[in-house]
Amino acid sequence: MKPRQTAKIPLKADPAPACFAFGGQDFTIIDRTALFWPAPSALLVADLHLEKGSWFAERGQMLPPYDSLATLDRLIALVERTGARIIWALGDNFHDSAGPGRMAPDVRARLDALLARVGLRWITGNHDEALPEGVGGSILPEARCNGLILRHRAEPDERGCELSGHWHPKLSIATRGKRITRPCFVRSATRLILPAFGAYTGGMAADDAAIMALSGPGSEALLSGPQGLLRFPLG
Repeated sequence: MKPRQTAKIPLKADPAPACFAFGGQDFTIIDRTALFWPAPSALLVADLHLEKGSWFAERGQMLPPYDSLATLDRLIALVERTGARIIWALGDNFHDSAGPGRMAPDVRARLDALLARVGLRWITGNHDEALPEGVGGSILPEARCNGLILRHRAEPDERGCELSGHWHPKLSIATRGKRITRPCFVRSATRLILPAFGAYTGGMAADDAAIMALSGPGSEALLSGPQGLLRFPLG
């Protein structure tokens, strides 16, 4: 099926825009793990896990302390590329609720630069449900926008069209004699689960039982490729 051409976004990694529809709205996958939503001029990302490196450092496991800078720089670049006016961050935005207090001055400066350019709506997740107001932007447990429900973790009994994160879906593909693994979006008729955006995030197989229990029959994994949208049936 030919993807719907809805928004012309210069994508360096993906020459052909990976466009699709969900819940009566048009979306474009950008930079593999983010969505551009033209109707409200918004970027959607999930599971940034900012300050994950500093969380591990406090517990004696030293990781390179650049994850938050890398994640925020990617977000700023996507805002510049798309002209988005809003960012919806769908939960686990910080690795823990104390994360904002551990931000180094240069990291906080990156976040402040982002807040100066866009309206940032933080949907809280299981890692950062007590996110402090001082982080900036708007902090919400969930929200509705253009008829769609935005939350961190998909609700099993939800009947509306819902966008969420939490599961970090990824897909393994056999190609040219080798197997590659990429983050992916999982779409069904009423659910769209986003991959993790953060620099220090792993993933769960898109056809894992926990994800399939939510997405149900007829669900598919969506990725961006050189020719546009790639679709892989799940289950």
